[in-house]
Amino acid sequence: MRYYNVAPHSFGFSPYFHLNRPLTRRSLRAIRDGLNSAQRLDDQIPTETATGKAAVLIPFANVIDVPGILLEVRGTAMRSHSGEVSFPGGRVDDTDETYVDAALRETREELGIGAHNIEVLGQIGPPEVNLRGNMVVYPFVGFVHANSSLSDHNLADDEPLPSCDLNTIRKNVSQAEVATVFHLPLSALASPDRLRASLFRGHRPYWTVGVQDLVPDMAPSPTFEHPSQSGSDNVDDSEIGAGKYGNLEVWGLTGWYLYLLMKRLKLYY
Repeated sequence: MRYYNVAPHSFGFSPYFHLNRPLTRRSLRAIRDGLNSAQRLDDQIPTETATGKAAVLIPFANVIDVPGILLEVRGTAMRSHSGEVSFPGGRVDDTDETYVDAALRETREELGIGAHNIEVLGQIGPPEVNLRGNMVVYPFVGFVHANSSLSDHNLADDEPLPSCDLNTIRKNVSQAEVATVFHLPLSALASPDRLRASLFRGHRPYWTVGVQDLVPDMAPSPTFEHPSQSGSDNVDDSEIGAGKYGNLEVWGLTGWYLYLLMKRLKLYY
């Protein structure tokens, strides 16, 4: 398998948000409009079929006035994908009227963040099946407000939205499901030192993102070696484990959805 260069032609700029400025009411509207305008006819059609259904939330958030995305490391006791980076989400159950309801419910159960704190901005697609092949996973995009989403509507369009307290969120996570929560700054998504070219499911190029230094109590691994440094032309698309070369990465289905979102928002081309 060849090592593919998936470097975007335009890198580090999106017309919908600033990489280093906190998200505002104006930028949330821009992201919502960008997702709506980028909608495709096949966004609701899964690439494969499966009997089970699941939904995840890709949660934008300001933390210490830095814009980014909240991610979790799955608990070590979880039966599948333990110790891996993921978005909050899970199986759709009988109490969920819609797929987005399932994503919001799972976010509350896993991270302790209620639906009243989340402003849904849209969705991306097409939905993919999970690695086991038994569930179609529907991805939604939202913003986590530090207070009720309604209270922030009184802010001026360009006033920074209040930041979430990451330590408070960490205290409220489901310890059975979540090892920790961390914040991935948007600027990190345009940092060449963090990005590794890979193939999703063996044939679709995308970026994985190295995040080991962003996760509490996880020192950078001395075994990490970037493919461009090692000269390797192989790509590991197994999606099994926390990452490649001893590094904790956003990869697999989580990495693919993050890549699709950044393509929709034109950070990647």
